Amino acid sequence: GQGQGQGQAPQQRRSQSAGSGFVIDSSGLVVTNNHVIGDANEITVIFNSGLRLKAEVVGKDAKVDLAVLRVKHDKPLPAVKFGDSDKMRIGDPVMAIGNPFGLGGSVSSGIVSARNRDIQQGPYDTYLQTDAAINKGNSGGPLFNMAGEVIGINTAILSPTGGSVGIGFAVPSSLATSIVDQLKEFGETRRGWLGVRIQSVDDATAEALGLGTARGALVAGVDEKGPGKPAGLDVGDVITKFDGKEVKDSRDLPRIVAATPVGKDVPVTIMRKGKEEVKTVKLGRLEDGEKVQPASARTPAEPAKPAVTTALGLEFSPQTEELRKRYSIKEGVKGVVVTKVDPNSNAADKRVQVGELIVEIGQEPVNSPEDVTKRLDALKKEGKKSALLLVSNAQGEVRFVAVAMN
Repeated sequence: GQGQGQGQAPQQRRSQSAGSGFVIDSSGLVVTNNHVIGDANEITVIFNSGLRLKAEVVGKDAKVDLAVLRVKHDKPLPAVKFGDSDKMRIGDPVMAIGNPFGLGGSVSSGIVSARNRDIQQGPYDTYLQTDAAINKGNSGGPLFNMAGEVIGINTAILSPTGGSVGIGFAVPSSLATSIVDQLKEFGETRRGWLGVRIQSVDDATAEALGLGTARGALVAGVDEKGPGKPAGLDVGDVITKFDGKEVKDSRDLPRIVAATPVGKDVPVTIMRKGKEEVKTVKLGRLEDGEKVQPASARTPAEPAKPAVTTALGLEFSPQTEELRKRYSIKEGVKGVVVTKVDPNSNAADKRVQVGELIVEIGQEPVNSPEDVTKRLDALKKEGKKSALLLVSNAQGEVRFVAVAMN
């Protein structure tokens, strides 16, 4: 029908984008970045010889930004092979090949500047950093070692200008190969799922838990329907090893779990109340809607009248009907209510907020302000410098916070 104004239907505009890629199988399998192809309705692969072939998508993975394409040709295509990025050391020379600004077949060289970089691009960030010049159009191209093996896929740059300033990032081959294999076989990725919500362990938390050094991933929540629950994983456990691989930092765990086959029985080493235990988990499959994320914090609520107990720069009150209504506390959420936070306290620095609840102190439940006082006194007698609080928001989502007791 006719619309107002000129009554003309808007014209469809076609747009083009260019990137890089490389052949990993002479039958015509090509690897590139997911963001290079996006939702394109037509993909053309142009080779150095000038050969142009239409490509179809075999599979793509937005979380690691990889895609596998297939082209058909009557002759075998020259292919490259993956090397082992885990063997690359900082300072090792590398070469990037790609299509910067549409200038196909451009080569730049540099070194590995850093490993395991987390640039907040996705849940499994573990990029190789290089100073080889990488620009717009290089995305999806290979990063080679000096043996001519692909040890990374050039994916992103950090740049205030939009051009190369010597800080480029490549998905390491150690992560890419398993993703590419799954995309080839299934057309999608099939990641392991543990069903826990985790947070990092800082020095204060490590001291409060008796870990010695800050390490591992602290379990802040266990999914009722996840594989971790029947295996006996619990809030407050610190996962230090998964399937024999050390978990040095909380961000190591999602990556290790995701790379582990679905359905595998996996030994999980945990620290629970200062003692090491091993649990066996049968891994589930990570659903697309599942988010790998740290425990969330709540927006501050209005301050309340003076509470019963003051400690750690916080004022505590027992749960009352009035407080439950004021802070919209969900039915079944346990703990004592934080009704005031000293803005100069360590608890404020750790983002403990009015209207939240303290469920446990030192991994023991607290149900009244008197419990809080007793528990803190006990921790001081044990010589602890920090108190480990299990803090819940009004919806019942919990996280651990280590607060200094001085």
